[in-house]
Amino acid sequence: MTILESHNSINGLAHHKPLKIAILLNSYRSPFIHEIRDSYVRSLSQVAHHPDTQLSFFYPADNYKQENDLPDLSRDEYDLIVIGGGNADPRKKHAWILRVHKFILDTVKNYPRQKICGICWGHQTIGMLFGGEVVDLEFPELGVTEAALTPLGQKFFSSQHHHHRKGHGSAHGGGAKRVLSLQQHHRRALGTAPKGFYELLAGNQAFVSHNNAILTFQGHPEKDARCAKLRVADAVRWYSLSKGGGSEGEVGSSESEEEERVTVLGRVQRDMERQHDGVEVWGRVLDWVKEPTSGASHEIHHGVGMHL
Repeated sequence: MTILESHNSINGLAHHKPLKIAILLNSYRSPFIHEIRDSYVRSLSQVAHHPDTQLSFFYPADNYKQENDLPDLSRDEYDLIVIGGGNADPRKKHAWILRVHKFILDTVKNYPRQKICGICWGHQTIGMLFGGEVVDLEFPELGVTEAALTPLGQKFFSSQHHHHRKGHGSAHGGGAKRVLSLQQHHRRALGTAPKGFYELLAGNQAFVSHNNAILTFQGHPEKDARCAKLRVADAVRWYSLSKGGGSEGEVGSSESEEEERVTVLGRVQRDMERQHDGVEVWGRVLDWVKEPTSGASHEIHHGVGMHL
């Protein structure tokens, strides 16, 4: 089911045209899908320039085979399409995943000026479709982490380009920004860069396409601590912290494992509560939406179709 939501912006600049944003939430049977949706609403409402900004949510993993599982670009126009996070491996061949892949590739081919933003699963999926390799991480990432901006990334996020700064931490020292802090929640990443993209964050953490139509982030600008902490228990599974790991009668071992579990969960929760640049990133994304594209999509078309 497609949910349309319009929310007042705290900036309320009425002279700006309201944006229409389509957001694909790619989590299969997630018990937190509504909370994830609400985190987008909370974060974007802080930087949207018009009270009538419209967010249209799509759920391709759960609404597969329904008419409204994906945006219909032949009927509706969007200023931005967000390919959001997901809880499935983007390398899998599930029907709904392949359908999202096809939607992305068809959009790039048929609407080369359409602005697309990939987040986490979306970042990995777009990167993979255009020649990058998705790899499993030895140590999954949970909580707010810093990533270094490349020289181009520093220019992209410089103060002359946008006005959504929060003025905190090492990400906001004097002069150009050098790092971005974002919520992370992933156990896979791009091991190699996609073709036809410039790197904005070191370590394949963010890219912008050569034609300026596609922007991707491994981190989650939409997630605040409230949303991130809903999944703090993933640390138990991802870091092998489940109870009862010791043999029967090994009391000391069980107590030690429980202490480790409590310690790690506490650290992850504190990391999720750290200050981050999510709202600032959204501000820059919405500014970028208004920037022109070259309209020349051939630079990234040589990767099209390789995973379908």
